[in-house]
Amino acid sequence: MKASAPSVAELHHISTRFGSHVIHEDISLRIDRGEIVALLGGSGSGKTTLMRVMALLHRPQSGTVKLFGNQVSYAGQDEFELRRRMGYMFQFGALFGGLTVRHNVAMPLLEHTALSARLVGEIAQLKIQLVGLAPHVAGLMPSELSGGMIKRAAMARTLALDPELLMLDEPGSGLDPASARSLDELILRLRDALGLTVIMVTHDLISVQGIADRAILLHDGKILADDAPKKLLQSEDPTVRYFFQLKIERSHLVEDKEVTL
Repeated sequence: MKASAPSVAELHHISTRFGSHVIHEDISLRIDRGEIVALLGGSGSGKTTLMRVMALLHRPQSGTVKLFGNQVSYAGQDEFELRRRMGYMFQFGALFGGLTVRHNVAMPLLEHTALSARLVGEIAQLKIQLVGLAPHVAGLMPSELSGGMIKRAAMARTLALDPELLMLDEPGSGLDPASARSLDELILRLRDALGLTVIMVTHDLISVQGIADRAILLHDGKILADDAPKKLLQSEDPTVRYFFQLKIERSHLVEDKEVTL
């Protein structure tokens, strides 16, 4: 990513904690427009919490957050307007079980716009097809969907308000390798077609290698490494090398087993 690209999100000296437990300590980073950035780290390293800080879903104890060139003041209306420019997909989709896919996707439009019911329905249908789901899926209930279809329906809902920044919490978790790779391809297509910036929390290093421009590795409350995945694979830091090489070996082993079955 060119250094001259405008930033979408910036964190400066962020510290977060839950009670006496420190999650992040003095973290600073910048996400440029058009990037796909993966947040990595072991369990409990604070990946999702850091993304929630950028999504304005968690307020840090100290430090500043800047989104789309605006410093966040946590002052109600300003925060609301910034949130409308972002889309957040939860780890397991978080679809409303009592609503059809179409109504799930329409929900943000009904809540945050004054569009007519007819137009909302048309936009929802468009978003459903945009993520690669067949038109008839709009009328199905979440319980009738496969794991991959749930992820795509959740993605369609995330795109409902045409966000500039897409945040994905473990997008490929729970999916078989073929479905996970198909979802990777979708993320790339959406980024390129819609000009999105994407931040994703993931443990899937096959996905990171395939689509991420940068990978940020969290360890002991700090950023241990921040670079292109290929460069991190060649890192001389033993912790970075161990994390990437071991995780990738395990990922390939799982995929090989899935293909064999």
